[in-house]
Amino acid sequence: MSLQVTHFTDPGCPWAWSASPALAALKWRYGDQLQWRNVMIGLTEQGSVYEERGYTPDRMARGYRTFRDRGMPFATDVRERVHGTWPMCRVVVATRRLAPEREYAVFRALQFAQFTGTGFLEDYADLKAAIEWVPGIDPDAIIAAAQSPETETAFEQDRDEARTAAGSPTEFQDKHANSDGRVRYTAPSLKISNGSLTLEAGGFQSFEAYDVLIANLDTSLTRRAPATDVAEVLDGFPDGLTTAEVALIMAEDKFTPDLGAAEDALIDALGAGTAQRLAFGHDALWVPAQTAAAKLAAAA
Repeated sequence: MSLQVTHFTDPGCPWAWSASPALAALKWRYGDQLQWRNVMIGLTEQGSVYEERGYTPDRMARGYRTFRDRGMPFATDVRERVHGTWPMCRVVVATRRLAPEREYAVFRALQFAQFTGTGFLEDYADLKAAIEWVPGIDPDAIIAAAQSPETETAFEQDRDEARTAAGSPTEFQDKHANSDGRVRYTAPSLKISNGSLTLEAGGFQSFEAYDVLIANLDTSLTRRAPATDVAEVLDGFPDGLTTAEVALIMAEDKFTPDLGAAEDALIDALGAGTAQRLAFGHDALWVPAQTAAAKLAAAA
């Protein structure tokens, strides 16, 4: 048995980035019993939309600092210009078309670029630089496909689907948004279905919120215990994890993740030669040593 997960998200949303530990823990606990489908929300077409709302590069950098308490890496370098998120979403959709097994890896690379870099992510040269370190992709082909009519059509379908939250539990909880006249899901929102019943957790939620939905949908699933060995964790995530993601995967139920203990264990793995640390923002991406290709290491 498996459950279908529809993941409404956007690579430019700091709440979606901050929910990454919970999503990683779900993937650790349930593995391929959860079948994920990503839907790009498309928060803003271009940076001028944010500017009209009063956003500036320094304001956004200050905002990123406030998200650090939630665990994921954030940098406070100030960009020269504010950018929109539609071009990043198009790159994700293009990857889905050309290399669907690498869609989430490219999505993650764009999140790293958004929250720990200073690139202008409406520019396709900067977008290529943001993803070219991801193993197993052809960045030139993806960037070309991101500008194709086929990708635009698929992205429009994503945007339309993300704007179907009217009357939903997400709207009931006031975790929706309406920035263009349609009630939409915020990032990240999950709809989890067993085929006959669908439950949803709108907007930023805890791992426990997602976990209880799964428990109410299918108790026949195998629920893996929290990890005790960081090497085993990294082996299960060859594209790497941040410290906070590892910490939540290792956290016992009902206990707060211990970021310090997780980082100590990761440092030990680094010393033992079983892990590699790639610096991002105020933290790092930890990858299994044997999968750290040269271009991946160059991202550090």
